[in-house]
Amino acid sequence: MPTRTERVERALLSVSDKTGLVDFARALVERGVELVSTGGTHRALAEAGLPVREVSDLTGFPEMMDGRVKTLHPKVHGGLLAIRANPEHQAAMLAHGIPQIDLLVVNLYPFEATLAAGGDREALVENIDIGGPAMIRAAAKNHDAVAVVVDPADYDAVLADLAAHDGATTLTLRRRLAQKAYARTAAYDATISNWLAEDIGESAPDYRAIGGTRGEPLRYGENPHQQGAFYRTAEARPGVATARQVQGKQLSYNNIADTDAAYECVAEFAPEVAPAVVVVKHANPCGVAMGATLREAYERALACDPVSAFGGIVALNRTLDAEAAAKIVEIFTEVIIAPDATPDAIALVAAKKNLRLLLAGALPDPRAPGLTLRTVAGGFLAQARDAATVDDMELRVVTKREPDARELADLRFAYRVAKHVKSNAIVYARDGATVGIGAGQMSRVDSSRIAAWKAEEAARAQSLPQSLARGSVVASDAFFPFPDGLLAAAQAGATAVIQPGGSMRDSDVIAAADEAGLAMVFTGHRHFRH
Repeated sequence: MPTRTERVERALLSVSDKTGLVDFARALVERGVELVSTGGTHRALAEAGLPVREVSDLTGFPEMMDGRVKTLHPKVHGGLLAIRANPEHQAAMLAHGIPQIDLLVVNLYPFEATLAAGGDREALVENIDIGGPAMIRAAAKNHDAVAVVVDPADYDAVLADLAAHDGATTLTLRRRLAQKAYARTAAYDATISNWLAEDIGESAPDYRAIGGTRGEPLRYGENPHQQGAFYRTAEARPGVATARQVQGKQLSYNNIADTDAAYECVAEFAPEVAPAVVVVKHANPCGVAMGATLREAYERALACDPVSAFGGIVALNRTLDAEAAAKIVEIFTEVIIAPDATPDAIALVAAKKNLRLLLAGALPDPRAPGLTLRTVAGGFLAQARDAATVDDMELRVVTKREPDARELADLRFAYRVAKHVKSNAIVYARDGATVGIGAGQMSRVDSSRIAAWKAEEAARAQSLPQSLARGSVVASDAFFPFPDGLLAAAQAGATAVIQPGGSMRDSDVIAAADEAGLAMVFTGHRHFRH
């Protein structure tokens, strides 16, 4: 990598985040760097006793329109963009009195923070930065000569470069800073454009921009030979991206994906209705249950598939208490995520130093709109989050027998879970707990058989005389294309079925359900999850 150096004699600073600003600027002054600044940044530096010029002094033009126009001027952009080795550029600077700017320090108006805080439209528009991105892009384009800093975290690197090279920056550093600068403005504009798309009700705009801020580098991706990193967006949805990690080692790529799956699933169960626990392994729920207490809910969820739960993710819809924590830590668990935790629960989890405990502060709203993405070769797929919930669906009984009150409650429970199981998804449930889950199979009948087998295995683990599926209900994320999957459920002991309906052979499936004495309801809503 080239190491050509460029001395820093003049710096323009204009920041909304003033973290570390004064110390950084003081270090520049001590190196003889002239400071030029704007508005609030100028005030902060002047109040600290540092010599600093107003940008209006440099441009000969006052700030106006509530600060909307202050740096959009040839004397700013000429000083940033001029090629130092180009005689014509140098002649133009001399002719028009344009001083060169060697270091630009800008961070942008806090649009993302305003959006996350629920700011109104006027506040959001006012926090769209114009001059900042324009200067950043100009300086980054001319990184052969100009260093651009968009993140206070890079102040130390710049000072270290100046110290090591007698007041100059290296091309190596300037290139790295330029890459970060363009990524920053891209992420910023992505947030704005996506907000505008949502504001005007445009679900599929001609251009879709995606941007994020690296939360942390990861040791690797899904597998050790794949590099990985975790990026946060401006979306303020409670979950793994916003949670506070109380303890435990660094989250892995797979931990983050599985924890997100677990917390989104447990959010389907309102905490004011009952405590609920979800255990996830490899992105699929392997046990979900409600209970009188969190401990009971966990024990019931664990009983569905205790083998798969080993090394899994546990999500809770209420504050983790000591009673539940004591039970959860009895087996190897990778992550626990909850809205909060009591001090006693935190102390119990602390005994397992590698166990990660995440506190998200709240549950995500399963009905809230949002965007989900998936990359494909040459592009990506974007769709609205599956915000459909069974409680908002009109269930239509299509069989001769109607489900009784217990069956209906379990059907709703099972369909909430099926929404979060990879397709083809089959979920057996009884008394507010899953008893068998079949996920991700190419054939729906195979998912049904696997779920039934899981229910038998769970019964054996508890030394029970018959499968847990006996007397259960069954949920299917999509319609049964043939009666075979439904008949497999009946053979396993299910008494009622919930599914979207909509197959060309619905009449055959309904007839098979009637013949088997099953009650069946259609939701009219599919929950594919690939």
